[in-house]
Amino acid sequence: EYIDSIRPSSTIPICLDLGTNTQRYLDDPLYLGLRQKRVSEEVMTEFMEEFMHEMSVQFPKLLIQFEDFSTEKAFKYLEAFRHRYPVFNDDIQGTGAVVLSGFLNAAKLSSAASGRPLSDHRILFFGAGSAGVGVGMQLMSFFKLQGLSEDEARERIWLVDSQGLVYNERGPMAEHKKIFSRHDYTGPPMTDLTEIVNYVQPTALLGLSTMKNAFYQDVVELMAALNPRPIIFPLSNPVRLSECEFQDAVDWTKGRVLFASGSPFPEIEYEGRTLYAGQGNNMYIFPGMGLGAILCRAASMTDSMVEAASLGLADSLTPEERALDLIYPRLERIREISAFIATRVIRKAQAEVRILPSALSDMLILGQGVDRLTDMRTMSDAQLLKFVTSKMWTP
Repeated sequence: EYIDSIRPSSTIPICLDLGTNTQRYLDDPLYLGLRQKRVSEEVMTEFMEEFMHEMSVQFPKLLIQFEDFSTEKAFKYLEAFRHRYPVFNDDIQGTGAVVLSGFLNAAKLSSAASGRPLSDHRILFFGAGSAGVGVGMQLMSFFKLQGLSEDEARERIWLVDSQGLVYNERGPMAEHKKIFSRHDYTGPPMTDLTEIVNYVQPTALLGLSTMKNAFYQDVVELMAALNPRPIIFPLSNPVRLSECEFQDAVDWTKGRVLFASGSPFPEIEYEGRTLYAGQGNNMYIFPGMGLGAILCRAASMTDSMVEAASLGLADSLTPEERALDLIYPRLERIREISAFIATRVIRKAQAEVRILPSALSDMLILGQGVDRLTDMRTMSDAQLLKFVTSKMWTP
């Protein structure tokens, strides 16, 4: 709570337990969970509807953060409630936003080295769970910012799961993977990562697989052969699950890698230069995003507000940090960064069109702004930043 400046006594942790189908837990006398079989999907959905309604009644100013739902449930409940309640899923939206921010800065450095436009980037994801697909959905924003359509943006992203390259002709797959399933490849199955990299020719390789050393030497060297400055983001936590270590990535690319990881790695001296690993951790995003939503009493956390948080983080690099080719700002500035992101989120909330699902049409437009405290609309940007900073809790 310190980094996002929210008073701990104003927060409430809630664990939802609807049973387990794991027999060894049910048989374990020390098991602390609800000792019964998991309820049906229908009952679970009814429970979540009732839970969200009652939370909004009892705590009308509450911002709800979903954490650690299974992949299927994470997407299902986020989509079910995001337009009706102030809720966000950190695994999907927080991870996606922080990676988008780092990718924006890395892509500019990569394109400067290659001379190719930002819209030419090609992203390969290794790992297709809720985090991987959530990040992919957020990175579509990167391409749309370059003028591409949604379909064109989707075509710049490839997924690899435990069965290899994700494509339509491969057979049945989880619903959340279909958005990035390829229609331009029909087989045979492609499972070797080196082969996949050679086929896709990506400028960026992102890992969200929790598979240690999945980015082995041949893969990284191929990325370096394809790109003057390859973007390699092994984002799995902790270090023991990271797809690649910083030292290896530097050595195998001869110091040219643009690297960000989920876990911290120390700086490296390479041929007289100091190289820094970015850390694409959600803690850069959710503090400011949550603070902004709380201060303006946002009725919902819209895609544009999440994108605003991401762009705010990308823009928070100082000239000194940019001169060092840093992808993320230094972590010791986190409170300053959180305040800056919060102001961006508030401004976007003020500009949004408030909508709700409607039985009569796809959406019901309620008016301008999802901010329910509108007195901040008249503040200048400097005044708003000062106001946000004044509201930050300090121990």
